[in-house]
Amino acid sequence: MPFQPPGDCPVCGEPVPAGRKSCAHCGSDARSGWSDETQQDALDLPGEDFNYRDFVEKEFGPGGRRAKPSLFWWIVGIALVAILIWVFVVGRS
Repeated sequence: MPFQPPGDCPVCGEPVPAGRKSCAHCGSDARSGWSDETQQDALDLPGEDFNYRDFVEKEFGPGGRRAKPSLFWWIVGIALVAILIWVFVVGRS
């Protein structure tokens, strides 16, 4: 027996109110047979055959090594730690 609203959509599980002819969430309806083919992937995620390593190499080039932080960022980090220590010590006095 085919699905008849009201009830939960047999494809995505979302509630389908009485009087509706299709699921508002996935688009399945009586004409499509409430089939899995009508379900859309709203996130547009890659398929099972997606290779993350190939993607990273294509996007960022070969090697995959992270660059070391420059001297500037080391100085900024040390200065921030020094300021936090100073605020903590002066704030308690």
